[in-house]
Amino acid sequence: MMKKKRITAVLLAAAVLAGFCIWQNNDLTVSRSQVVSGRIPAEFDGYTIVQVSDLHNKEFGRGQRRIVSKIVEQNPDIIVITGDMIDSRNTDVETALDFAQKAVGVAPCYYVPGNHENRIPEAYEQLKAGLKECGVTILENEAADLEQNGTAITLMGVLDPIFNVGKTDEAGNILEDERTVMEVQLENLDSLNRFTILLSHRPEMLDVYAEAGLDLVFTGHAHGGQWRLPGLGGIIAPGQGFFPEYTEGSHTEGDTTMYVSRGLGNSLMPIRIFNRPELVVVELCHEIG
Repeated sequence: MMKKKRITAVLLAAAVLAGFCIWQNNDLTVSRSQVVSGRIPAEFDGYTIVQVSDLHNKEFGRGQRRIVSKIVEQNPDIIVITGDMIDSRNTDVETALDFAQKAVGVAPCYYVPGNHENRIPEAYEQLKAGLKECGVTILENEAADLEQNGTAITLMGVLDPIFNVGKTDEAGNILEDERTVMEVQLENLDSLNRFTILLSHRPEMLDVYAEAGLDLVFTGHAHGGQWRLPGLGGIIAPGQGFFPEYTEGSHTEGDTTMYVSRGLGNSLMPIRIFNRPELVVVELCHEIG
């Protein structure tokens, strides 16, 4: 009898743990914030941005209906996608494109690649072609105007720096590390001296973004630290190591505010703990001086 009770207890505990893991890895959360600044034009007051990051081929419902439904509820003006739509270890371009095809029906979409896209160049070219075909704007060290009632702000997007490590800059200098690459990429972009948003995959470079004078930055890559300890935060993140500083939420340095998405999918570590998939929603608010 005691043996049966122990077996029952173990099976029950295993079922609870399995249910918890399924919930943690599939239940979408929405994190909402406001950015208030006098540099935001009055015409952009209430302008809403939804950030999607680190999808890693993940599917939320048949045909991505659950995630698309969540995005629709936010009534976004634009959707920004900050890299790793596909996964280099288990590549599925069609799942990523399925999401993109539906997302562009909700709002204009802007995309920058992450480090996983760099690892699989043929798949990335296939992804880019598909994104362009369905109307997503790809920003590879480029800037675009966002316009409202005749007024514009600047949206920039940079390649993940790993794309250009080992290459040369315009002066012929070899770009030996990722931070140098990022600095060069930002130097070559023009904000037109107005409120500027940057899309970048890497959160660990906040000081570089602040030095470049950016107003608002959207990043991902850290997967929320993968496993989170209540009260302590994330355990590990690429580029930051153990107990990383930038894994979720907003961070400010100088006049620059950076948002870090916990992301949506998984890669090397297949399970999230206390770290549910996240959509980030940011509303721009004009501050009257």
